[in-house]
Amino acid sequence: MPRLRYTATAQDNILDILVFITRQSGSPKVALEFTGQLRRKCANLAALPGHMGRLRPELRNDMRSFAFRGYVIFFRYIDDVFEVVNVLEGHRDFDAHFHEDK
Repeated sequence: MPRLRYTATAQDNILDILVFITRQSGSPKVALEFTGQLRRKCANLAALPGHMGRLRPELRNDMRSFAFRGYVIFFRYIDDVFEVVNVLEGHRDFDAHFHEDK
């Protein structure tokens, strides 16, 4: 089973989601519950055999994605590591975001 790792960008994305949901809902508990579910989804994806998710060669050759409750988890497999690269809202312009990071 690959080890799960989050890039600094992915960690920042999850923190931004936490802040956004807290502001929108007025409930830190709701925000923590959602981001906990998001992290569990990442752990579950990392634990599954094989390579999961949709290939995203238009973004990067090794990039994959998986939709989760209005967000998209972007990840890649690097040897024995499942690396979460970004977690973005589903309506974002992913191409522009990834070209910005290159």
